[in-house]
Amino acid sequence: MLEQVQIIKENGEAKFAIIDFQEYLQIKELLSNPEKLEDYLDYCYIQTVKHQSRQKLSLTEVKQELA
Repeated sequence: MLEQVQIIKENGEAKFAIIDFQEYLQIKELLSNPEKLEDYLDYCYIQTVKHQSRQKLSLTEVKQELA
């Protein structure tokens, strides 16, 4: 989402962002539906956590950590 954005500047400062109309509709739907927004934010959080920690643990290691 928002991979192709055109920024319009005024006096060297970003003033407007031009996005694809279909992306606009998706964002509008997302923001108007609290459940969809919550799901999307959860997804974004999970992606952030995945990128922060590349370490993979075995099931045995997880069990030891939780014991």
